[in-house]
Amino acid sequence: MVNILGYVFADKLYPLSDHILEDAFLFTSSAKNTWGELQTQTPSYWTVTSSFVYNVHKNDILATTGMKRQNQSSVVEFILLGFSNFPELQEQLFGVFLAVYLVTLMGNAIIIVIITLEQTLHVPMYLFLQNLSVVDMSFSAVIMPEMLVVLTREKTSISFVSYFAQMYFILFFGGTECFLLGAMAYDRFAAICHPLSYPMIMNKRVFMKLLITSWALGFMLGTVQTSWVSSFPFCGPNEINHISCETPAVLELACADTFLFEIYAFTGTILIIMVPFVLILLSYIWILFAILRMPSATGRQKAFSTCASHLTSVTLFYGTASMTYLQPKSGYSPETKKLMSLSYSLLTPLLNPLIYSFRNSEMKRALMKLWRRRVDLHTF
Repeated sequence: MVNILGYVFADKLYPLSDHILEDAFLFTSSAKNTWGELQTQTPSYWTVTSSFVYNVHKNDILATTGMKRQNQSSVVEFILLGFSNFPELQEQLFGVFLAVYLVTLMGNAIIIVIITLEQTLHVPMYLFLQNLSVVDMSFSAVIMPEMLVVLTREKTSISFVSYFAQMYFILFFGGTECFLLGAMAYDRFAAICHPLSYPMIMNKRVFMKLLITSWALGFMLGTVQTSWVSSFPFCGPNEINHISCETPAVLELACADTFLFEIYAFTGTILIIMVPFVLILLSYIWILFAILRMPSATGRQKAFSTCASHLTSVTLFYGTASMTYLQPKSGYSPETKKLMSLSYSLLTPLLNPLIYSFRNSEMKRALMKLWRRRVDLHTF
């Protein structure tokens, strides 16, 4: 029976084969037993800590451990495949995505400028909308430029650091929007269901707490999740069949057990996405009950239309985001994951200005007022 020996290096046990140890013993004049005797006397597995074994095989140990570390950190960049499976559609998609991106930036920028310049809109409802526009514009600015680059090439390489930097901002702005939409729903609930006590319920102090908490929780989400995922070893391959730098896409390439992270992702998705979504639904249920008590049929119809559009946008955002992040290693096809990602990264920032602001009569009046003011300045 062939005996297996080992040596200890850096507090770890490394196995050595018989022929390697035989070579080592030949270099030692102080060996009192022959190699054959050692094979019959030694146990089936033991540890050699003698200095001559360490000296003879130190270089082999360092080479082995160095190769292992090199393999674990061999990925220095990732390759985003995007829509490379559909090369005939990439030019059309580039044109559509570019138009959507420009409209998104313009729409959200107009809202930010209007609310900033019009003093009558400096109330919680519109200040929440202003922050939502900042989040949506930033969210698009983080994702869309890289996505447009991906559409111009068959394969797009992105450095390790750049990938996780974009992941951080996606989580930061995405998490902030989750909590911000919840705060906005609470604000509307207080204004419609308790109009007389609304100034006390949503005073400046409460508004600032809700706003700061939304941004702080988004910051914590981005920091914790990005730090955790970036600590995993990535040994290759480095091709990611996705359109942006998101957690589920890169997690499939990790050369480590991600079970604990998947538990965290499941729990975190419930707390960060599902809980605000349920609170929003409950708020709108109470709002609908309040609408039903309105005496005017026209008012009820208008309110129902507004609530329906709000719920459509909210469901689109929370629904697809929860499907993506609830199970990071889900069995959805890559194309399905890309479509879900597009719904909350492309459509939601585009629809929010149209749904929450430009259908609002006060926003329309403020826009016309600023436009007339600008015309009068140019006239004189």
